[in-house]
Amino acid sequence: MTRKQRRMTIIGGSLAVLALAAALVLNALRDSIVFFSTPTMVAEKHVEPGKRFRLGGLVQPGSLQRGDNLAVTFEVADGNAKLPVAYKGILPDLFREGQGVVAEGALDANGVFKADTVLAKHDETYMPKDVADALKKQGHWKDDYGGKPADSGKSSNSGKTSDAGKPAATTAQGNPQGAVR
Repeated sequence: MTRKQRRMTIIGGSLAVLALAAALVLNALRDSIVFFSTPTMVAEKHVEPGKRFRLGGLVQPGSLQRGDNLAVTFEVADGNAKLPVAYKGILPDLFREGQGVVAEGALDANGVFKADTVLAKHDETYMPKDVADALKKQGHWKDDYGGKPADSGKSSNSGKTSDAGKPAATTAQGNPQGAVR
């Protein structure tokens, strides 16, 4: 065998081993690549009880029930399906009905998702109160920082104007719209 043939054999073998390793890793992570599963995905996959996964969706309005010793139950829905969730512990500050949530845990034999961690999600326009207050103090507050544009019939206008010269939207308390949720 010549040096060129030996070199090509080593390169070819190395590429084959690398491709095999990548295929094995991707196959092992196939079900874990998705950050969370929705109730519809859980129903389609027929997840067996006891298998840990993350469940994501919206907390159904009217489904939150508080029990003894910090026990809560609620339903998570994605528009097509809903799944009951049981959790024991302190809920995050941003947790509320109609809000996005991601819960970690497993299904029990009755089809109830037993969560051991609950994470409340917020939309991309959320801004912590202290950051909003600092921006207001510095005069850098803009109407589009805190949320959606104001509905003309629902918000009051204190006569202030924004940087663009348009009237600034404020809530009934006089805060810029969306500053604090």
